[in-house]
Amino acid sequence: MRRALIHCNPMGRSWVSYQTKAAERFASLGWEPLVEDDGGHLDVILVLGGDGTLLDAAAIARERQVPLWGVNLGRLGFLAESDVDDLESGIDKLDRREYTVETRTTLTLFGDGFTDWALNEISVEKVDPRRMVEVLLEIDGKAISTFGCDGLAVATSTGSTGHAFSGGGPVMWPEVQAMVVVPLAAHALFSRPLVVAPYSVVAITVRSDSRSSGVVTSDARRTTNLAPGARVEITSGELPMKFVRFGSAPFSERLVRKFALPVRGWRDTPGGSSGAN
Repeated sequence: MRRALIHCNPMGRSWVSYQTKAAERFASLGWEPLVEDDGGHLDVILVLGGDGTLLDAAAIARERQVPLWGVNLGRLGFLAESDVDDLESGIDKLDRREYTVETRTTLTLFGDGFTDWALNEISVEKVDPRRMVEVLLEIDGKAISTFGCDGLAVATSTGSTGHAFSGGGPVMWPEVQAMVVVPLAAHALFSRPLVVAPYSVVAITVRSDSRSSGVVTSDARRTTNLAPGARVEITSGELPMKFVRFGSAPFSERLVRKFALPVRGWRDTPGGSSGAN
């Protein structure tokens, strides 16, 4: 019997009726729907919520290499594949195996006595809001620059549309195997985002003379304090993340839809000219 875990935002209320609807649909098709992980075999994890809820479920999906299917109940829902109106039809497609599985790069974090991982990004940021944190950036064992800044974000292509994007980083297509390093509000002449190879090792040190200590954060969910002198390394993760995809719409279509990008100029409006005379 195929099994589906239905993961929801525990702080929300709007998901309750959708969770029930999804469980009933799965059951009617001969699946075993679960609302709590029992540690057994899973064929898919259905996430009802926004990007934050999906990131919460990502730990289960990554460890056991189960594909995630996101149904957006939040605002932006950039990581979600479907809107809530497509919930039942999506379950039907899963049952008929009319989907593909897309893999995404993850990140691994190594610190002094701890490790972690992230789907979107790992950032080192200041603790004291009144002061900048002084950091040293190294890539592949070579010093690149020191920064007085709010922090440094290291993102995957998946995370390039999140915190790194708001810090001035580029949008990377999901197929791009790379990491982007983005200085956040850096007081420096050289503070451009850097796109580095997926096999590179990015190291960030909180300088011993920094007037603010730092904190390293994984996907804005797990944090570890960094005293002056602390150093962390970030590499591409060995375990990818898997996502359910229906159809073959290009990423550009998702980008335009989620960000509501204007794709028509004033010449295309009724009051403007539509072309050359």
